[in-house]
Amino acid sequence: MDISFDNLRQAEGILDNLNEIKEKIEQRINLQYKAADEKRVVLTGNKIMRICLIVGLYLSAKRNLDCLTEIQLSKSSIRIPSSFFTYLELKDLFGALLKLRYQEFEIDWTDSPTVSRIIASEMYRGRDYLLQGENLDTFMMAQTVGGRNRTGGIPALQLIIGQYDEDMEALLDINSRSISNTQILVAGTTGSGKTNLLAVLINQLRTLSIESPYPVNFLLFDYKGEFSDPMNNHWLKLFEVDRSCILDPILSPLPFTPFKDFRDKAIQEINLYATEMASALCALDRATISSKMSNRLSIAISEAYKKTKGAPITFKLMLDKYREGMPNPDNDDSVTSVLEQLVRANLFAEEDKINLVKDSFIVKMDAYPKDGPIAKGLVYFVISKLNNIYESLEKQAVSEDYVEIRHFTIIDEAHYMLSFDNRPLRNLIAVGRNKGLSIILATQNMDDFKSKSFDFYANAQYPLIMKQQSISDGVLKDIFGVSGKEFLDLKAAIAGLQKGELIIKDSNADILGIGKKWKKIKVNHLI
Repeated sequence: MDISFDNLRQAEGILDNLNEIKEKIEQRINLQYKAADEKRVVLTGNKIMRICLIVGLYLSAKRNLDCLTEIQLSKSSIRIPSSFFTYLELKDLFGALLKLRYQEFEIDWTDSPTVSRIIASEMYRGRDYLLQGENLDTFMMAQTVGGRNRTGGIPALQLIIGQYDEDMEALLDINSRSISNTQILVAGTTGSGKTNLLAVLINQLRTLSIESPYPVNFLLFDYKGEFSDPMNNHWLKLFEVDRSCILDPILSPLPFTPFKDFRDKAIQEINLYATEMASALCALDRATISSKMSNRLSIAISEAYKKTKGAPITFKLMLDKYREGMPNPDNDDSVTSVLEQLVRANLFAEEDKINLVKDSFIVKMDAYPKDGPIAKGLVYFVISKLNNIYESLEKQAVSEDYVEIRHFTIIDEAHYMLSFDNRPLRNLIAVGRNKGLSIILATQNMDDFKSKSFDFYANAQYPLIMKQQSISDGVLKDIFGVSGKEFLDLKAAIAGLQKGELIIKDSNADILGIGKKWKKIKVNHLI
């Protein structure tokens, strides 16, 4: 009988229980001192579980099934991804060792809960052994002959986010070739469980992809400071990162320049870029800015690029060039006010020291007023940088069934970035699957996604509606295409949502024309 490695669940709290051995291994791997911006090695959750499983199965001690009853499986159905066993083509070896160690017992190897508990038991066996005496050093100093290249295809990003009313698992298909786009909209008022939902989405994306040749990285704008709070450090391991991923512009400028490099480019490209940036900078502040100011700013940006001969500019240079064009440089106006704030904030470095796409990052935002020009400027220019990076990327990989997703940009409190014609955000969404991009926009009310400049609904595969203070009838009709009694039933369902529950469109019912056009999901509790 073949062992079923599908739909296996983690033991409840297993990553916490393996943390001691994880830290000991990392201490031995990483040097005491690091050079420049070199990042320390952090073992992923899958890797430390696999290490302990291999060591556990290596040990020939007599097994006892009584201990399995003490192992509680994940209450939120956190899975062990199938890639855990297929990584480096180890599936057959795992199967053979499991049958060898449990050959004297009658095991139903197709029963997922039983196999899940056996796997967890072997992980704990390996952990306990490695923590004894010099066993860890002995294992780490062992030599192997030869090696294998990393193998595997594009992972299936079937995100398990919770359960439907029928206790069926709720899945979001992110990268099947049949999916038209990958954008996700989340709307939920304070206390609706929005933060936990974002954590579940990130956790699933990372867990399913981190050990494949196509890992999904992410950039999260942490407006409330929850994800970057040291008190919540345990959240980070759920996303396969550590505190080195946190970028805090209060402590240090973000390690890249947000401005485009126009060396060897036509002057027309610089002028177009200058006009777009001038419009955005003028939109960052609520003050009235005249068309003359906007035009003067556009000219100043072009002049700044002439000064650098096309190399990336700075806010300081932009401000200097703007003042040169003012009738009275000693008198400040609304534009100089915004630019001076950006200069004082010192948000960005003058050269690139990291690649925003090749790693995962959390930008700490809670030090700035959410609706102020610094917070808006910070998000706007980081997204502009992503645009610059994506322009240079080749198209994403495509297999027979799936497309590669490289990166997710996650903007909480997104309504602050939707209130003006945010061209970089629109471009980032429009690039879509051509470059392996996806985005999650989260806000308090679904009405925020109705924009004169861009149809966010049309570009969202999954609008996820949580508890809200109010929602307009037009929004519901746009998203779900309901009327009459269906419409009234939907409004009642949304009004009755509890913390951690959401409403999602049922595309199958919509296509077939039968049944309700929406479903309710109870989101898994993760944080």
